[in-house]
Amino acid sequence: MTRIAEQSSGSGRDAAVRRRLSKKLGEVARAARVQAGLTQVDVAERIGMAAEVYGRLERGLMLPSVPSLWRLCLTLRIPADHLLGLASEQLPQWAIEPPAERDGVQVRRLMRSVRKLKASQLRTLSLMVAALQREV
Repeated sequence: MTRIAEQSSGSGRDAAVRRRLSKKLGEVARAARVQAGLTQVDVAERIGMAAEVYGRLERGLMLPSVPSLWRLCLTLRIPADHLLGLASEQLPQWAIEPPAERDGVQVRRLMRSVRKLKASQLRTLSLMVAALQREV
């Protein structure tokens, strides 16, 4: 098990996806557990973890390891794709990145390319940007 806060050392987008995924997984696990008539202690014992840790999982504060996810699926009798929010044809809500983050990735890629330009190429690019801004 890994806490979401510990995983957020990667990119902001990755951390946001992990948070949405862990929240969705926790919601689905809780609903499946309640439907099965089990307590958090019951599920935690069956998958081999402390009840407090399982409680954090249900609250969306952490993601399970792959072996724990497998045991959770078996215990709750729920397919992994459903537990991960992948059961429908539609892209799961947790996987949809906000447009601002998508734009940020494009800007960073563009900036990496711009930094590699020669001075003459940079002047030409500046003129092109100025012309594009006049059109808007």
